[in-house]
Amino acid sequence: MLARNRFILLVVVGAVLAIVSLSLQFLHLIPTTPMGEERHPQDQGQVQGQGKSRKRVIPVPPTEDPDPDPITEAYGYCNTPDRSEQAWEGHSPVDYKLLSVQVMIRHGDRYPLYAIPKTKRPAIDCTLSPKRKPSHPQLKSFIGHMAQGGHGRWEGTLSSLPRLPNHSACEMGELTQTGVVQHLRNGQLLRQAYKRHKLLPPDWSTKQVWVETTSRSRTLQSGMALLYGFLPDFDWSLLTVHHQWSTLFCGSACDCPARNPYLEEEQRRQYRLRAADTELERTYADMARTLGLPPRQLRAANPIDSLLCHLCHGLSFPCVSAGSALGSGGCLTLAQFAVIRRQQLEDEVDRRRVGLYRRYAVLAMHPYLNRTANRLERVAKAYAPGRKPRAGEEVFTLSSAHDVTVAPLLSALGLEEALFPRFAARVVFELWKSPHTTQRPRKGQRQSQNKASGVKGERSKGGNMFVRVLYNGEDVTFHTTFCSSHDRHATQPLCPLGNFLSFVRKDMFGVLNATSYHDACYRRTG
Repeated sequence: MLARNRFILLVVVGAVLAIVSLSLQFLHLIPTTPMGEERHPQDQGQVQGQGKSRKRVIPVPPTEDPDPDPITEAYGYCNTPDRSEQAWEGHSPVDYKLLSVQVMIRHGDRYPLYAIPKTKRPAIDCTLSPKRKPSHPQLKSFIGHMAQGGHGRWEGTLSSLPRLPNHSACEMGELTQTGVVQHLRNGQLLRQAYKRHKLLPPDWSTKQVWVETTSRSRTLQSGMALLYGFLPDFDWSLLTVHHQWSTLFCGSACDCPARNPYLEEEQRRQYRLRAADTELERTYADMARTLGLPPRQLRAANPIDSLLCHLCHGLSFPCVSAGSALGSGGCLTLAQFAVIRRQQLEDEVDRRRVGLYRRYAVLAMHPYLNRTANRLERVAKAYAPGRKPRAGEEVFTLSSAHDVTVAPLLSALGLEEALFPRFAARVVFELWKSPHTTQRPRKGQRQSQNKASGVKGERSKGGNMFVRVLYNGEDVTFHTTFCSSHDRHATQPLCPLGNFLSFVRKDMFGVLNATSYHDACYRRTG
């Protein structure tokens, strides 16, 4: 009898818990999962409105391993396009309107820039074939469209660059088929993310799309692949591709005498840290002994660049025969690769601690961030109450760049914990308009409110305009310097555009004890 009563009690308790659990799910409005991704327990965001699609607005980033495994991290850097990808672009509170998207990418997977002496170069085919993996449903049509590139407008020397990788034995730095597929996927992800927002109409105009790239074939080809995957109708006659001569995308504002000294100090810090790593020194000596090279020559050849290519493409590490002069013969090993990669990860931690790179990054990326801020502000003004939006606003811009562009951009934004830019990394700025018009207080009220909240200058601008920043599909807005202190549980759970404008035009120079770009560049202090 006692056992039977216990059984009945357990059944009743289980039923009550099931009902409570179901009720809590409806009360918390668990958000939907984008693009077929599995939802992590922490991926729950705020939602406004009943009976409408539920979207994660402010994701809680997954907890990162404080001591990541170098090999696992390296595979993440490869970004092999063989898995589904999380993408939170285009997610917002209900009824918000998407007005503009600004994207910066790193080029896709490429052949190494350096060769390891006395070893065979990685055997990789850089021609494109839909029958070879990795492939993409749009790869065949992309190849055909690029053959018509003469109908487009190419600024400066870009017209002389190949629009497709085309060597059966890859040349140094050449984009691979993997790199093309990575950005076709990026373009497709963004197209699906923004499709319902009707960011670009099927009959988009030349003025609505801005594309810029450096004069490297890998950045041009990467940009074309993403654009082809993204545009509702890829029309060469409407496309102008602009040339950025500097990898910093600083345009006409590149002159900054204080910038490079910070980078030089940072490089000296890197050297001192490497020289103090005895395990790294032993590893380079062992590798050099195997290859029959002086350790200094091996270092200069930057073996990690080539070894990453072998790892990313599933190729065996280089070997040399025992008969090589001065060399013991054998193969370079995964363990040796792991030591070099481990030191690089430790260097990133030390770089953040010292702060020299952050100072360099602020000066390096201000011109790009300033242009981005100006674009977003122009679009915001076009949608101000009482004004009719013009069709000529730049609603989508794409900057195809390098790791030496994306890395300082992340640092300048205060995203110091972000991983080093992988192949085909993307940083996205979104401009959103709230359906709720912010009532402007009277002059006396406004002054007292600004004083109480610490808001002044640019921060009071923007009204019902908000900005989001995403890195590789993850919402990192509230990890940026300009929005880390914003109340993410406020009535408007996005970051005010005014925060971003104030940051770019003044606040970001605080780390340099300056108040403007000119001041920071020409009066180096602290």
